[in-house]
Amino acid sequence: MYPTVADVLTLPVIREGFATVVAGAGGLDRRVRWVHIAEIADIAPLLGGGELVLTTGIALPDDADALRRYVAELAAVGVVGVVVELVRHWHRELPDALMEAADDHDLPLITLSRETRFVAVTEAVVGLIVAAQVAELRAAERVHETFTALTVAGAEPAEVLREVARASGLPVVLETLGHDVLAYDAAGTDPRELVADWATRSRAVTVDARTSYHEQAGWLVTVVGARGNDWGRLVLVCPSEPQHRQVVIAERAASALAVHRLVARDREGLERHAHRTLLTELLGSTTTAVDLAARASALGVPLQRRQLLGVSVRPSMTTQTATASWPTMATQEVLRDLAEATALAARRARVAALVGVVDDISVRALLPLTPQADADAVLGRLSKEIHQAAASAPKALPVIVAVGTTVDAVSDARRTMVEAAHVAKAALRSPDGRQYHRLDDVRLRGLLHLLADDDRVTAFAARELGPLLARDAAQAGRLIEALRNFCEHGGNKSAAAAAAHMSRTAYYQQLARVEQVLGVSLDDPESVLSLYVALLVREIND
Repeated sequence: MYPTVADVLTLPVIREGFATVVAGAGGLDRRVRWVHIAEIADIAPLLGGGELVLTTGIALPDDADALRRYVAELAAVGVVGVVVELVRHWHRELPDALMEAADDHDLPLITLSRETRFVAVTEAVVGLIVAAQVAELRAAERVHETFTALTVAGAEPAEVLREVARASGLPVVLETLGHDVLAYDAAGTDPRELVADWATRSRAVTVDARTSYHEQAGWLVTVVGARGNDWGRLVLVCPSEPQHRQVVIAERAASALAVHRLVARDREGLERHAHRTLLTELLGSTTTAVDLAARASALGVPLQRRQLLGVSVRPSMTTQTATASWPTMATQEVLRDLAEATALAARRARVAALVGVVDDISVRALLPLTPQADADAVLGRLSKEIHQAAASAPKALPVIVAVGTTVDAVSDARRTMVEAAHVAKAALRSPDGRQYHRLDDVRLRGLLHLLADDDRVTAFAARELGPLLARDAAQAGRLIEALRNFCEHGGNKSAAAAAAHMSRTAYYQQLARVEQVLGVSLDDPESVLSLYVALLVREIND
């Protein structure tokens, strides 16, 4: 919003004074908030920061220590530059102590070798500041108009993010509070690099205010939500301190996204809305088993004296959908369509079910089956109908259907639903074309998903792989990939070398280094098993 010291030096009134930067050139990009004429040496306590000080030097001392103290005090309060007229006190050049101190503090020190009307300088600089502020306000007004129009038009998140990238010139990512990427626009940069290892990077970025700049990560972060219900974060990748206009863009985009989500939920049918509310309370443990059963029964879904099965339906990555644009596909619109498709499938399979979208990645369902029902037969019919209905939805997507363990008590309903979500996440890692997945289908990977939040499991993986990861990080190596190929190919070195696109000789050398770094033998089945489990844990937590 404010001009820099370098901008001020371009003003005609400054150039006419034969302005010369004699020290502190490293600070010429500092922003000038105001101009202050000051002749006394102890002016610093009266300033607030951001001022360009104008002086004839008439009241400044000649003592070297006093001049150094004068500069240090100005720098400490945030003064951005000092302009000295070489007419009344110093005539040809400034004292060395003054210039040395300015260089030490990167405080621009500028001389005017011709007598200059300081009031004219003040007017010109203030005019520059006001012009910059007006331009910034106009730009902010255009941002407001643009995002208001998008909000009124009900623009989808992908469209909002496209406008953010265009207006700010920065890559932008919309994520859940759990750090899953919902949508992004790379703004012309490499999208794979933008979202690579996103969850791990995002967890390290915490902010206190609703909109904050995290300098270490280079992220401008804005919380997204409405009505006191925050559900995501909007991240602009901003390597340097963001401009005011970019902050406005982020905040207005966050508002547009929050309104879109509210409107999208309002477009849900009454039945879907009621189901979603009940499932949200169930998963959040904010309702009792008695209340849950009563309300579900009122919705035509009896839970008492039933076999209860949790189901999770997630859009699935395939060869066709596994592209850089994948994360933008799991929008609320897609999930709403998938919820309707799941509810339709349940009706066609003649299964009562609570079905709703309770997060940003999946559709959840709770199935109550009679004690006599054959659960496998019912799930076979239901999953077939879900796949067909999902394929016929407005935005057709292949899906993963996952099922939790059967429970008999309403109080255990949350457990089967949480388990189904873990199974779905595990199945996404290694889809095998099944109509539906249960915990025993995803085997070890499924068990590790259930234990993913256990600190002991994480510590085990860190102990097993720590030295290898440290070696790779220090030497930009890929030993961890060599180990993964070895484990995934059951210890078949030739197959692993082919998968790694390396000669067997080079690959065997890498395996030897793995053994040396970890202090284990890859001929020992137990060692290989431990390392493979650790690799799976790391993959799940990433």
